[in-house]
Amino acid sequence: MMVSGANNLYNNKKSVDDLNVFPVPDGDTGTNMSLTSRAMAKALEEHVSLSLTKIADEAANATLRGARGNSGVILSQFYRGMSKCLKGKDSCTGADFAQALKEGSDTAYKAVMNPTEGTILTVAKEAAAGAMLAAQRNLDMIEILEEAVRRGKRALDKTPDMLPALKRAGVVDAGGQGWIYILEGALYFLKNNEVIPCKEEPYQGFEKLSKAQQKISPDNIKYMYCTEFIVEKKNKNVNVMAFRNSIETKGDSMVVIDDEDIVKVHIHTNHPGFVLERAVMLGSMINIKIDNMKHQHQSLIQTGFEEKTVSPSKKYGFISVCSGDGLVGIFKDLGIDKVIEGGQTMNPSTDDILSAASEVNAENIFVFPNNKNIILAANQAKELSDKNIVVIPTKSIPECIAAMLAYSESASLDENESAMNKAKDMVKTGQITYAVRDTEASGKQIKNGDILGIVGGEIAVTGNNPEEVCSNVTLNIADDDTEFITVYYGSDVSKEQAEELEKVLEKQHPNAEISVKYGGQPVYYYIVSAE
Repeated sequence: MMVSGANNLYNNKKSVDDLNVFPVPDGDTGTNMSLTSRAMAKALEEHVSLSLTKIADEAANATLRGARGNSGVILSQFYRGMSKCLKGKDSCTGADFAQALKEGSDTAYKAVMNPTEGTILTVAKEAAAGAMLAAQRNLDMIEILEEAVRRGKRALDKTPDMLPALKRAGVVDAGGQGWIYILEGALYFLKNNEVIPCKEEPYQGFEKLSKAQQKISPDNIKYMYCTEFIVEKKNKNVNVMAFRNSIETKGDSMVVIDDEDIVKVHIHTNHPGFVLERAVMLGSMINIKIDNMKHQHQSLIQTGFEEKTVSPSKKYGFISVCSGDGLVGIFKDLGIDKVIEGGQTMNPSTDDILSAASEVNAENIFVFPNNKNIILAANQAKELSDKNIVVIPTKSIPECIAAMLAYSESASLDENESAMNKAKDMVKTGQITYAVRDTEASGKQIKNGDILGIVGGEIAVTGNNPEEVCSNVTLNIADDDTEFITVYYGSDVSKEQAEELEKVLEKQHPNAEISVKYGGQPVYYYIVSAE
């Protein structure tokens, strides 16, 4: 049922993307939600024989790690709440499922710092309320889910009345529509006993992994058993810190997450029995998994990986998100250890960030999301990682560059974090792109194909020529005190066009130092910063 729901959303992700209010070619709510839910579906397809409670846990874990963008992170919280509600159950009645929908909605609301009505949160809350009312009438599972869909759709239709931006654009909330697709896909399975097939794009291939495992002797693996489990607390006052301290000397790669009613534990150890004996003092254990890492090591060698170079450990490491070969080169020159390909049109997942962190051999790792829609996933990775990750909540490429220039190798962690945050806040950024639909935004009538200049998340300038719009955006973000103006030109701009823009800006801002660099970024003709 859950796989069918995930597949239905994936098949309709383009229509959800098209509902994004902002009229720029970065509509990705459908993409982010669908990839998050497909991560869950693929995990469930590999574990069809698990019990109901373990399936619920697997769904929560897979969406947590696969979450992309704000919408994907919020979606992962729905599944997290549903998982908590179904924990320990061997079967799920209609009433159980209604309660799980409510718990999922409640958990998602709690995860959002300032919940906004008229979004996926409202739609999910109303769908859950419909399910709960149907359950009180002793209806069966199909009827309960039908009522959830009916009431959710009714709430979805009202979202334009709650959010003026939706009304001006003439659309309903994209995230809310995505949740309805999930519920409709689940309902389809219940009615037809058939999973909606996923119309996945052709496989494009992934970067080949390393064969470095071949360089490691199994005898060098200090701790043999990868031990993972969840403890359901016997009461909320159990001393999790004492448990953590008691097992800390028994292994490495230890993660102990204290999450309200449960404790999630991961440790590499030679004494899994000792760890389990201590854990049972906290409560009952579920999802116990103990893997022999020497056997895993041999398996990795047999699957054929390529060699990777492991850099020596250092005090600070850096991970950044961007798209564009020129920007990647700039980041490498600044000392960024790992660049995650992605950004506005393709937000990396929590797992992508975790994977990048695993490849950076440093005591402390700074992560620069460079996009407001990636910050939640970065913070989620921080919570899940066994490394010390510090998220600098950069929302643009120039903010990241400014933060890196403020870094000092001799400064303490707190001093660097403070300096980086201060530096990023000193930068003003403009972005020049194009409209993909007719709409009204920021008090302006937008036509499909218009060139848009975005400042502070708002459309500040419109026009017909990227260079002209960039010039006007620069007037918005620069003043007489501005010392530096830097322009990064994208993949759709020629060097000659960028050089002509540079001449215009030099005349326009005679007191500022103008620098034009190749960024190679898609979607945005120009990214400009003023300092």
